[in-house]
Amino acid sequence: MMRKTGKVTDVCVSSKKGVSKTPVGAIRLLEDVGVEGDAHAGTPARQVSLLCEESAQELSGSGIDLSAGVFAENLRVEGLAPGDFRLGTLVRLQRGALLEVSQMGKECHKGCAIARQVGRCVMPTEGVFARVVRGGEVRAGDSLEVTADEDTSCRTGDQ
Repeated sequence: MMRKTGKVTDVCVSSKKGVSKTPVGAIRLLEDVGVEGDAHAGTPARQVSLLCEESAQELSGSGIDLSAGVFAENLRVEGLAPGDFRLGTLVRLQRGALLEVSQMGKECHKGCAIARQVGRCVMPTEGVFARVVRGGEVRAGDSLEVTADEDTSCRTGDQ
């Protein structure tokens, strides 16, 4: 079984789809819903979006705003890489919430608002999406643990 740990650097929400999210002090994850008050809450496969800090930093030096939420991610994390997540991977958050990775990357519609605002969107290739298995609060600075059994890569998730 693979286990990796990281840290939540920022938590972000937006009441409208297709725009950058705003960093906040804490978010509440609702089981099988997503982030309370977020525009993507209730979507089956993409209830919560995660972005690794290293994915955002790939664009450093390009003049693109790399601040938290700019790629419409709910959780910005450090100490982990996109390759640490696979379909079915479990993400245990410090305060008891539990996520299951349901989708890797996403199709970005032509003219995506994020790409227009930022210049390039990393979510189609680097974004991690999850469903909420067990709700709870998440704050910036919280730790998280990614765990996967060896057969996890064969699971299909809630596509």
